[in-house]
Parts: sequence; C-alpha cells; structure tokens
Amino acid sequence: MATQTTEVDQKQQARTLEQEAARTQGGIVAEFTDFLLHNKKWWLTPIILVLMLVGLLVVLGGTGAAPFIYTLF
Repeated sequence: MATQTTEVDQKQQARTLEQEAARTQGGIVAEFTDFLLHNKKWWLTPIILVLMLVGLLVVLGGTGAAPFIYTLF
C-alpha cells in the first residue's frame, strides 16, 4: 500500500512540475514585483527607481539631448 501512495505522489509531482514548466515566464519587472510583494521589501523600490533615473541620464548624456540635460544642473 505504501508503494502505491508514493507512486501516486510521484505522478502528481511530475504533473505539477510539467504544468509549471509549461507556464510562460514573466519579464524581469514582473519577477521583481513578485519579489517585492512576497518578501515585503518595498524599501528597495526608491533605490531601484533612482538608479534607473541616473542610468537614463547617463545614456541621454551621450546623445544630442546632452546640452538640455546640462542646463538642469
């Protein structure tokens, strides 16, 4: 009897793994949001936003928009 239940459990686990593997994966934003929701790390949000803003300024600093960005500072 014990072997039958373990075989059933193994088959159920195999089906669950197949279903999880067949799901489409979200992007990095969805994964980060999921991380924030489950781990309650909301203090990371402003840090990430500021880093993204600085990165955007660095990228725009090398383009034709640089003279307009420099006048902001």
